[in-house]
Parts: sequence; C-alpha cells; structure tokens
Amino acid sequence: MRRRGPSAGARALGRAAALASLALACAAPALAQPAAGGAPSSAPAAPDDAPPPPPALPAPAPTKERGAESAWASCTEHVPPGATRPQLTEVFPRNGFSGYAAPLEVTVAHGKGETVLPEGFKVQGDSDAARAIQQAGFVLPEADAGAGPTSETTATDTGATTKLIIPFVPLPKEPGRSLLRLPPVPIAVSRASGELVTVCTRPHEIVVEDPIANERDPKVKPNPPPRPQREEWVLAKQLAAGVALGVALGALLAWLIRRWLRRPRVVPAPPPKLPWIAALEELEALRRSSLLSEGRTDEYFDRVSDCVRKYLGARYGFDGLETTSDEMRALLARVRPPVPVLPQIARFLADCDLVKFARLQPSEADCLEAIERGEVIVHRTTPPAARPSEGAAGPGGAGAGGGQAAPKQPPQERQPQERQGAAGEEAP
Repeated sequence: MRRRGPSAGARALGRAAALASLALACAAPALAQPAAGGAPSSAPAAPDDAPPPPPALPAPAPTKERGAESAWASCTEHVPPGATRPQLTEVFPRNGFSGYAAPLEVTVAHGKGETVLPEGFKVQGDSDAARAIQQAGFVLPEADAGAGPTSETTATDTGATTKLIIPFVPLPKEPGRSLLRLPPVPIAVSRASGELVTVCTRPHEIVVEDPIANERDPKVKPNPPPRPQREEWVLAKQLAAGVALGVALGALLAWLIRRWLRRPRVVPAPPPKLPWIAALEELEALRRSSLLSEGRTDEYFDRVSDCVRKYLGARYGFDGLETTSDEMRALLARVRPPVPVLPQIARFLADCDLVKFARLQPSEADCLEAIERGEVIVHRTTPPAARPSEGAAGPGGAGAGGGQAAPKQPPQERQPQERQGAAGEEAP
C-alpha cells in the first residue's frame, strides 16, 4: 500500500515554528543583560510628567584622618599640636528654594579660654574658599545689608558653647529641581595662647526647588516695594562738624573778648605833687580854715608844725613826721649843698616843741606868725629851677611844678621887735 506524505500546509506550519524558536534563542542573551545605569530592561518606563531625576553628586574630595589637617577647595583645617579640636554640631536644611537663604547652624563646643572670632565665619570675596562656594552654586549675602552671620556664646560648666548661624543662598545654574552640595566652610577659634584653630564643617546636600514650581500657571510678579536706603553723606557730615566747631570757637572767642573788655583796668595814679607845692596848698587851706575863729589855736599850731615837718622830710629824703627835732637838725646839717635857712628851721622846730611838749597855749598872733614862718621856710628851700621867674604872675604864672601854679611870693614877715635881727638874717 503507498504511504502518503505530509501535506503542503503542514510543512509550512513546521517551518514557521522553527523560525520562531530560533529567534527566541537569539534574543534570550540580550534580554538577560542589565540596562545602562544598572536598571534591568524589564523595569517600567517613567511617566512623561514625572520630574527629572536629580543629577549625580560629585565625588567628595579626599580627606585625611579626623585628628589631622584636612584640605578642601573651600576650607583648610588647621589644629596646632597639643590643641584639642573643637566639637561641631551642624544643622542644614534638606530642602530650599532658589534665591532664598538657607541657614547653616553650627554649634561649637570649645574651652573657656577659647573664643570664636567675632565674625565666626568670614570668607574674602576673592579667596579660594569663596570661589569654591560659588562654583558649588551658593553665594553669601552681604553682611552690611543685615543678613550676615550671627553668633551667640553661652558659658557651660566645662567650657563654652557658641552658636553660629551662617546664611547661604542657593543659586543653581539650571532651572527646575536641583541637588546642590554645600562644601565645607571654615570656622575660626582663637585660643588663650593666641594660636588660631581652623576647623571645617561637613559637606551638606540640599534639594533646591524653583519658587514657582508648585504654581500651575505662574505669572510675572511686580517689583517689591522700595526700601529706605541709608547713605552716608560725607560732605554734609563734614560741613556740620565744621559749623559746630566754628560756633564753639566763636562762642569761646566772644567770651574771651567780653572778659578782656570787663577786666579790671589799672588806673594810673596821678603824679605826686611836688613837696613845696603840696606844702603851700596845705598851709593856704589851713589859713582859710575856721580853727582860729573857733579858738582851737593849739590844733592850728600843731597842724602848721606837721605840715612843715612833712615838707622837709619829702624835700630832703626822710620821714619828717616820725623824726624828732634833734634828728631832723642833724639830717639837715649833712645836706649838700647846705640848707639856706637851717637856723630859722632850728628855731621853728624849737618853738613847736615848746607848744607841743610844754603845754603852752599859743595865741592867735603866734599861730599867724607860725604859718608865715612856715611859708618862708618852704619858699627859701624850694629848688632854684622851680622858683618863678621875675615878673611872672602870681597864681597865674607858669612855674616849674609840672604845669601847676607857681607858689606865690613869701609875705612880708611880721615879727616882734626882739626878733628883728633874726628877720634881718632871713632877708635875701
């Protein structure tokens, strides 16, 4: 009997099955390999509206052991030999917004003799640390604007604790969500010995969002309201200081001028009268007095004696009122050139001593005689240069007494008969 072979449809189906088995066998190794980036190819695909994954973090810089110095691009840690590294406690937010400050809170536990510098943290704008922080996507706000670092120190039983708050403003280069790493920053601590210890904080990561990331349809916001700006007007300050100084100096100068104008002025004393002019004026005033009409002849006679004594002392250089008659005669005897009327002066002093010490009561005639004898003594002892010239008027003539009236001519002597001889001697 003849065997029948497979039909044409069966042969075609067998060939298709063989080709499918061969394709599966070739694709099995490719399906077994992981996808790029470590994820298997069988992982579900991410939806289209999901946010992009954060970028990969840069590899940390190599560091040494904790007790030795550590070197970073933004910080170089330095602990002197024999010093203990201060303990740091750091807090940094994990999330933030672009353009908004993220504070780094650092708590430094140090000894009682150690002091965190007043700035706590200070980075120069052109230093390597500032450039490294800017490259990482952070900027430091201006301290003069009121957003600088702050510090607060609290004493403890074992030492002191200083809390530093350092604001950093994240500014990523790309929009959207970004993962930034804050590099280590330096913290300066001064020891009691004067050495400076510099410690570095740890790197910190922060996820930065756009301020408008949660808004469906963000609109352009208006500018913020203006803030008052305080500007130092140097010229106005200098002008105000100059005006204040000028007012003070002017007031002081006015006070000094006023005090100088009100000073007690020294009034020059009038030149003393010449002795012979003063004696003649005193004798003339005594002649016109009412002592004789009142009967006080003893006082009259005593005043004539004092006037002549005072004149002789002033004329020849001694105290006539404090000199006795004998002393006065001795002093006048030594005068050169000799006194022209020395005998008359001696008799006048003797008569005055009788009235003064013998308690004699002089009469009115004796008083008038005494005053005339005194005037004669004054005129005869006047220096020749001070005597009036011949023909000069009496009181109106110009004498040598410094512009004063020249003394008048001595009156004619009226003496008793028993004293005419003495009068003859007194005649020129």
